Amino acid sequence: MKITLLKGSNDTKSFKIFESFGANVQKIDDLEKTDEKIKELINNDYRTIIMTNEVAGFSESIIKKYSKTNEIKIIIAPPR
Repeated sequence: MKITLLKGSNDTKSFKIFESFGANVQKIDDLEKTDEKIKELINNDYRTIIMTNEVAGFSESIIKKYSKTNEIKIIIAPPR
């Protein structure tokens, strides 16, 4: 089981503490491709994805899909 954090590439504040501890923080250049990125992460065996509220706004369908399963956890971090 792998865990990752997901944020927009222009977001310099979110998950900063996690990055400093060496956590896997992935950045999305084009937020319109959020669903594709989430599918890619799931295909690469990531089972917990923590994302910023901004990123979550671009992925309602995928979040709804995985909210009904225990296999994949998608957590939306509250706004700063």
